[in-house]
Amino acid sequence: MDSYDDRGVGGGDGRVAGPDSGTVPTVPDPRTEPGPQPPVEPGPGPEAGPRSEPDPSSGPEPLAEPEPPAGMAGLSFPYQVAAAVALAVIGLITCTQLAMVFLHVAPSNTLTKQHGKGIDEWVYPEFEQNWKLFAPNPLQQNIAVHVRAEIAGADGRRTTPWMNLSGEDGKAIRGNPLPSHVQQNELRRGWDFYLGSHDSQNRANGLRGNLSEQYIRRIVMLRLGGHDYGGTVERIQVRSEVRSVPAPPWSDEKISTKPSYRVLPWWTVTAADLPEGSADPKETDQ
Repeated sequence: MDSYDDRGVGGGDGRVAGPDSGTVPTVPDPRTEPGPQPPVEPGPGPEAGPRSEPDPSSGPEPLAEPEPPAGMAGLSFPYQVAAAVALAVIGLITCTQLAMVFLHVAPSNTLTKQHGKGIDEWVYPEFEQNWKLFAPNPLQQNIAVHVRAEIAGADGRRTTPWMNLSGEDGKAIRGNPLPSHVQQNELRRGWDFYLGSHDSQNRANGLRGNLSEQYIRRIVMLRLGGHDYGGTVERIQVRSEVRSVPAPPWSDEKISTKPSYRVLPWWTVTAADLPEGSADPKETDQ
């Protein structure tokens, strides 16, 4: 029996001699050989569908045009500068308005004491606020101003019924998204001016008292000018009607809502009380 050497079958290196001289094939180790892999199904990517070949006769594909920039970046440089300046001015005015109104309604402090005049010049008359921050005693009354007139006509003298001037202002404001400053504050501020410059007996307590009387008379004559009474207004009389605001339903507070009146004396109408342009030049000279 022949013996096997290291070049034969079953040698120490595990090689088997082949038919060719000098070539010894290797036997793969089953422990390191990878097992069979499952088949991979093609996904829905671009390789799954049919692939179209570019047509060489059509030339190179055109490049996609870039989208124009949006907003201020799409403007030319001069317009960008103008837009930036406009936004800066608007922002500055807005911040100044908020600061002035806040200082106007805020309690007295160092800034309002030093710059109170400048704040009032900015706020009055268009941005006036009839309230204060942390107000200890808010308004709890409804005040209406009434007027009646003595008319001299062809049938003699007669007195008109009381006219609610505050009610007319309320009708003009109600439902109006942008009411005027005159409709909201002219009569109310004029009446507050009169009350602050007169005592309980309707006596003026200084030069501002006479000025407040002239102001009220001109407002009244301006309102009466919109009504045709068939004669000339000789005298007018003004009064205020004050009613307390009723308590809310959940409150146990008892508040009387009966009106109280403050009646002013009769005033004789002069040419100075008439609206501009409606007075006789001779009467104005007199």
